[in-house]
Amino acid sequence: MPSNSPHLPVPDPVRTRTRNLYGLAQCSTLVTLRNPRPVNETKQLLLLRERFYRRDRRSVSAAREFARRALADWGMDARVDDVLLCVSELATNALVHGVPPGRGYRLRLWRYGGGVLRIEVHDSGDGLPRVREPDGESGRGLLLVAALADTWGVGEREPGKNVWCEFGPVDVTS
Repeated sequence: MPSNSPHLPVPDPVRTRTRNLYGLAQCSTLVTLRNPRPVNETKQLLLLRERFYRRDRRSVSAAREFARRALADWGMDARVDDVLLCVSELATNALVHGVPPGRGYRLRLWRYGGGVLRIEVHDSGDGLPRVREPDGESGRGLLLVAALADTWGVGEREPGKNVWCEFGPVDVTS
């Protein structure tokens, strides 16, 4: 380089690489290549099970059966009825109160930290669920979840929320 030429800034290799990977023009290609699975495909990892359900009342029984199979695969036989009831209640709440028309919800089951089982139901609806006094035939879902699970709560996501509960540590048969 001649001595009288102006110094050009040296590109930062990390920023340049990040811009190339996540630039607007390449982002959709990158995501498509990295995650080609359809939205409603089941994710099966050793300690994580996840499935997307459409807004349909039949999805509650399908979610319960999905959870039953996951617990059996993991050799979990303690508190199965409590877990399945909580899956049903969280899925029902998502359908009735959280999932806008044309959308769905995601059920995620995962084990961590020495046998803790976490159930999450993700939906794109507004509002924060809360335990309330039963009103006729409705209003018992989160009351049951609060009574059966060791802990429960609501997390934020964009759009919507995830309602979760935990059982733990849950015994596993050998």
